[in-house]
Amino acid sequence: MPITKDQVLKVLQTVNDPELHRDIVSLNMVKDVAVCDGHVRVDVELTTPACPLKDTLRREVEQALTALDGVRRVEVAFTARVRGGAARPTMLPGVRNVVAVGAGKGGVGKSTVAVLAAVGLQRMGARVGLLDADVYGPSIPKMMGVEDARPAVSSDGNRIVPVEAHGVKTISVGFMIPRDQALIWRGPMIHGTVRQLLEQVDWGELDYLIVDLPPGTGDVPLTLSQSIPVTGAVVVCTPQAVALLDAIRAARMYQQLRIDVLGIVENMSYFIAPDTGREYDLFGRGGAERAARELRVPFLGSIPINAAVRVAGDAGTPAELFEPGRQGLGEAVMQTIRNLAGQVSVRNLRGPAQPTLTVER
Repeated sequence: MPITKDQVLKVLQTVNDPELHRDIVSLNMVKDVAVCDGHVRVDVELTTPACPLKDTLRREVEQALTALDGVRRVEVAFTARVRGGAARPTMLPGVRNVVAVGAGKGGVGKSTVAVLAAVGLQRMGARVGLLDADVYGPSIPKMMGVEDARPAVSSDGNRIVPVEAHGVKTISVGFMIPRDQALIWRGPMIHGTVRQLLEQVDWGELDYLIVDLPPGTGDVPLTLSQSIPVTGAVVVCTPQAVALLDAIRAARMYQQLRIDVLGIVENMSYFIAPDTGREYDLFGRGGAERAARELRVPFLGSIPINAAVRVAGDAGTPAELFEPGRQGLGEAVMQTIRNLAGQVSVRNLRGPAQPTLTVER
């Protein structure tokens, strides 16, 4: 008997997304099935173009369908559509996910991780915006290579048009002030500025809006949490114990604000000598992963120390860091970004927590 589409769908109900832990049919990821003379083609829509386990999913679909009698060949084609959470920000109707990038203390590479996340997600096919909410130290314009740019005004005169750099829509208070001017602002001024950058910028349709927060546990995270639904936060730290203490405090702050912690990134994790290839743990190693276990949040990955990161940050050329080579820097960054995108998908597709009843005897 010839194979039917219904048979294929029934088999695919046994294939779980390896990260979301639900079958791909109930997740509405199977968009089309074609069957002809033992050849089966399945179109699968991923929840992000940066899916970290795409190859695993392809392999499991092929194995499941190959076991079906009469199937001689299986073809899996992938598309991607980033999904948003149930709560969409009314002031940002076209933005599907808002991801905050923060740190417990300065100097750990928080802005670098924000830039790499934005550029990396865009290179993988997502529509991305980057909001520099670090009003005291707005470094994003320089790191994106648009330090001398100025945002335009929309045709109706009511909205700010963000600067586009490396395919990413970018806005920063650094575009509005002289580069050497210090901002001496109190909390209410910061609150108002962050709301303006959210409300009055024409972000358009975005899969991800990456928000680079100031270090510490001050006004801006509170403003963000009160203004719009935040998909989740990423905490950046370095391996040494002092930095980890502050990172744990930052993670606890997000949890108190009812913002999901998408995970922890260990930056400057290790150094690979370019002449010998030997790895050196200059600041220790693995502390962020241990902190993630303690906090019961995901560990997103380790990014090594590399002079190329400093050069790219100074020159505003972050895309260069994704090129092959550089002692595995690009691969480490891409894996971290894929893990982040995967955690966004997990948060968006996770059902509400079920209430529990504890009976004491």
